[in-house]
Amino acid sequence: MKDLGKLMKQAQQVQERLAEMQARLAEKTVEATAGGGMVKVVMNGKHELVSLKIDPEVVNPSDVEMLEDLIIAALNEARTRVDDMVRNEMSTLTGGLPIPGLF
Repeated sequence: MKDLGKLMKQAQQVQERLAEMQARLAEKTVEATAGGGMVKVVMNGKHELVSLKIDPEVVNPSDVEMLEDLIIAALNEARTRVDDMVRNEMSTLTGGLPIPGLF
């Protein structure tokens, strides 16, 4: 029973550190661009879009599909960068040990 209490305390500490990490990630942002910087997105660590900038030169009513593709590319790149940021934070939290279900 003593070991179970110790294990529960450790689990609670990990949970607290995880909550702290999630709060830090929510404040961090990544930036990604597409089309040579024509479309720029900023996303936070919770995968929320913080800002979207579109260069007026890329706005062409006769080629909306290109603009849509650039936005999708920038968002996907930002999501990948956030995932990398989360993995790095998680690795720090777990000491490099992969813990199933945490990410």
